Amino acid sequence: MRQNLLAFLLALGPLSAFAQSTLQADAPHHEWKAGWITHPTAPLREPVVLHFRRTVDLPSVPAAYTVRVSADNRFILYVNGNRVGDGPARGDLSHWRYERFDLAPYLQPGHNLITATVWNFGVYAPVAQMSDRTAFLLESEAAGPTGISTPEGWLVEEEPGQRPLDRSTVTIKTYFASGPGEEIDASKYDWNWNSPTPGPNWVRSASPMRDSIFVGVQLAHSSDATGDNPWGLIPDILPHMEYSPTEAGSVVILDDIAAEQPGLSHFPEELAKLPPGVHVTLLLDRKTLTTAYPELIVSGGKGSHIILTYSEALYDKNEHKGDRDSLDYADLNGILHARKALGLTDSFLPDGGPHRIFMPLWWRTWRYLDLDITTGTEPLTLESLKASFTAYPFVERAKFESADPDLAKIWDISWRTARLDAHETYMDTPYYEQLQYIGDTRIQALISYTVAGDDRLGRQAMAAFDQSRIPEGITRSRYPSSLPQNIPTFSLLWIGMVHDYWMYRPDPQIVRDEIPGTRDVLTWFAKYETSDGLLGQLPWWSFIDWVPSGDIPTYDANGQSCVTTLQYLGALIDAADLEQHLGDPALATRYQSRIEHIRSGLTSKCWVPSRGMLADNPGQKNFNQQANILGVLYDVIPRDRQQDVLRRMLAIEPGTTPDGILAASYYFRFYLARALDHAGLADDYLKSLDPWRKLLPLHFSTWPEIPGDTRSDSHAWSAHPIYDMLTLVAGIEPGSPGFASVRIAPHLGPLDHLIATFPHPLGEIRVEYRREGATLSATITLPGSLAGSFIYNGKSQPLKPGLNNVRVN
Repeated sequence: MRQNLLAFLLALGPLSAFAQSTLQADAPHHEWKAGWITHPTAPLREPVVLHFRRTVDLPSVPAAYTVRVSADNRFILYVNGNRVGDGPARGDLSHWRYERFDLAPYLQPGHNLITATVWNFGVYAPVAQMSDRTAFLLESEAAGPTGISTPEGWLVEEEPGQRPLDRSTVTIKTYFASGPGEEIDASKYDWNWNSPTPGPNWVRSASPMRDSIFVGVQLAHSSDATGDNPWGLIPDILPHMEYSPTEAGSVVILDDIAAEQPGLSHFPEELAKLPPGVHVTLLLDRKTLTTAYPELIVSGGKGSHIILTYSEALYDKNEHKGDRDSLDYADLNGILHARKALGLTDSFLPDGGPHRIFMPLWWRTWRYLDLDITTGTEPLTLESLKASFTAYPFVERAKFESADPDLAKIWDISWRTARLDAHETYMDTPYYEQLQYIGDTRIQALISYTVAGDDRLGRQAMAAFDQSRIPEGITRSRYPSSLPQNIPTFSLLWIGMVHDYWMYRPDPQIVRDEIPGTRDVLTWFAKYETSDGLLGQLPWWSFIDWVPSGDIPTYDANGQSCVTTLQYLGALIDAADLEQHLGDPALATRYQSRIEHIRSGLTSKCWVPSRGMLADNPGQKNFNQQANILGVLYDVIPRDRQQDVLRRMLAIEPGTTPDGILAASYYFRFYLARALDHAGLADDYLKSLDPWRKLLPLHFSTWPEIPGDTRSDSHAWSAHPIYDMLTLVAGIEPGSPGFASVRIAPHLGPLDHLIATFPHPLGEIRVEYRREGATLSATITLPGSLAGSFIYNGKSQPLKPGLNNVRVN
């Protein structure tokens, strides 16, 4: 029967996307004993919230009770009313993750209730959320009467009281991809769904494949209970996300009516009561941005409506931001007006019952939280407002201490930015998009390796981008993403990301696994390489840098671009290094030949002697920092000209165009830092931090996307100073692949004293520098068997494992 069905499907011609994903899904890592379940009649692909439940009786609490759990879109798992965890970490259908939990700490002798909330937001789901249909899966290692694997014994109910809101409820008009606001209507919500006694709406769960031609048929690739479905299950390699208490904020603004209400100014430290028939607004400020689950608890207030607005900053009437601490602004007549919170909103409709809880299913991002409350015919009691911080559980292991207070602030803001932009994937912004882009992620991964000493999220990202590659060979620009986007130049940065991992982490096999993909990317680019080595115009979007004041890249009449070719050159250099050591040395030689040919073409067509710099395209009319930064980094600009070019580039601030030269953004100044090091100007690096120093008086708690009137207040691509301070100022970098040795070359600039700690796979590298006159004293401690070299003023001396005392002039 199975063979006949498969023959029939193949005879139909090209299979549907669903059938393809089913037939090609990765085999699970073990023999699954559980089956996917859903509601028997609820919609499979429309927005829906479901609750699942099962009971189990245990004679005693076991030492361990391991379960594997997944869902589409997502789940939150509870045991005896206690939150255990959530998931699954995002992926695509062929790489659908499941989470592992030990339920033993939540179990009790006798009767136990296992529950889960599962939701699918359909067309309102975040762009990063890929999906097939609403479903839930749980497998317990325990079997028999103490096992709880789906589907046996599981009940389900549809939750009518919680739904996603459409985009019209977002009060700021911009690109918004991170998912919807939510509404809880307390009069419809089943407040007893997680209690021991089920209500009347619970029914037996059913298979989510009820509309599938595969129902009841095992496919050839799998003999387990999850074979006939679209989810290729793989274990999540990441730790569970942090979930810990944090502050929701304190009241900083009350409208006139709110100010008259007793106790409201002290909320949420104290409960507050509102009379019937009033409309009040109150604004809370956390002082720093966070990513967290808000939890608002109220009693009474039937007919009330509470709107929660989450905002990174406050806006004037033209939707412009200012000092992030400023609560007001002056108009042209000097009259002060209150700024407003704008952005994502949630809605809560109390039903008059006691202790009603509003908590969204997905976390929110805010510094400022606005509560807009209209009471109905009954008084409303605001009992509490709490928050639970969530992010990837990075630990800040690196340290950087100097006498410059601005550097301490830049470090702290950079780390906060990096943390808030890292969850189960890296994210460009935790507010607007929550998407894992290659350009951003490369920088974020380096911060993870050097500050946290943690490569797990970086490995996830490298693999995701490899899995995203389209048949033509290049990667998607962001992944996972339900809305495909191609930025070919980001595929080049993915090769750089693979090379970064090879240098920093002692796991060459992971790099070997990525090398075939790097070859496919470069084969695709070779098709656009012209006879002089420059790239012709590429399809899709050739993003180089986010510079609203001008275009980059530009093209000449023949469609050629110098700056795009420079990024291609950098990827070839990295790929040749990888091939020489881990892949095909013959291919490395061929890459090297292409490298020299491309350098020659760039020099002849893009170098403008009259201006002493590279142009953006061979027409030689457009100039920018980006081309010249890369020209130094990849030795297109001759060595004896590099310092002169970079000094001129250093004088250009983000957001400006002096002498027609387009400035680099915060993001691209990451490559400026690398170029300074390459050209022997790393002692000037601290001068390049002036754009970040100028943000400090504006009280940013995270770094913005771009200079000036930025959309996003938290963009991890702007957080690279924390990486630069460790690798350039403290000077700690890998001396060889896998960080098998260390190269320490400090560039203190004006600093006379510096202490730094760097997490290495073998332990902590600790350095202390003290400069007195023309003498530098360095105390360096290397962990385990790590050895390396100390380089200062062009002179090198060896470093041995353990303590090293160095004194140089």
